[in-house]
Amino acid sequence: MVPELLPIGPLLASNRLGNSAGYFWPEDSDCLKWLDKQQLKSVIYVAFGSITIFDKIQFQELALALELCNRPFLWVVRPDLTNDRNDGYPEGFQERVGTRGRMISWAPQQKVLSHPSIACFLSHCGWNSTVEGVSNGVPFLCWPYFADQLLNENYIREMWKVGLNFNKNESGIITREEIKNKVEQVLGDENFKARALELKEKTLSCVREGGSSKKTLQNFVEWIKEKRMEQGSHVMGR
Repeated sequence: MVPELLPIGPLLASNRLGNSAGYFWPEDSDCLKWLDKQQLKSVIYVAFGSITIFDKIQFQELALALELCNRPFLWVVRPDLTNDRNDGYPEGFQERVGTRGRMISWAPQQKVLSHPSIACFLSHCGWNSTVEGVSNGVPFLCWPYFADQLLNENYIREMWKVGLNFNKNESGIITREEIKNKVEQVLGDENFKARALELKEKTLSCVREGGSSKKTLQNFVEWIKEKRMEQGSHVMGR
C-alpha cells in the first residue's frame, strides 16, 4: 500500500528555550521566576494538555493530593479544566498551600520542563508532552485519558521505565492518597531519575547532527526534491 515509507522522529525544537507556537491560552511566563526561587529538583509540574476535563470530585482529590505531598508544585489549571462552574478548588486550598503552590492557566512548557527545579511531570501523556518530558530527563506520573495517550503511558511505564501510573478506586476516582504515594515512589527512587537522564541523552542524540532523526528528516527532504524533479521532467516530456 505504501511503496516508500520513511519513519521520522522524534522531532524537537532546535532551541527549546524559544517561544512555542500553537498554544491555546496566553502563557504565564512569570511562573519561570517562581521556579527560579525553588530548590533543585523539588517541583511537581502538573499539566493535562488542552482538552482534558475533570469532574469536581476528581479535581478536588488532585488538589488535596498536591497539598498533602507538602512539596512545591506548578499546576496548569485551564479555565475549562473542570466542569464545576465555580473555581472548583477545595475550600481554603489556595490559602493553605500559599506560595508553595502556583496555579496558572497555561505554561511555557518547554521552558518549564527544562528548568532545573522540576522534579517530575504529572501528565496526560500526550505525544508532545511525552517528547518534551523525555528530552528533558524528567520522570513521569502518568494520567492518560484516551487515544495515543494510553500507548505513550505504556512506553513511559513499561518500556522506558521512567514513570508510574495511578490506580483508581472502586468509584473510578484516583484518590489523594494514591497520588501522594506514587509521587513519593517516583521521587524517592533514584532509578527513575537515572533512567530518565539516560533516555534524555538517547533522545537528544537522535536530533543532533548525524543523529538518526536528523538523517531521516534529511532523507525525507531529499525524497521530496527527487519526486518534484521527476514530476517536472514528466510534465516537460508531455
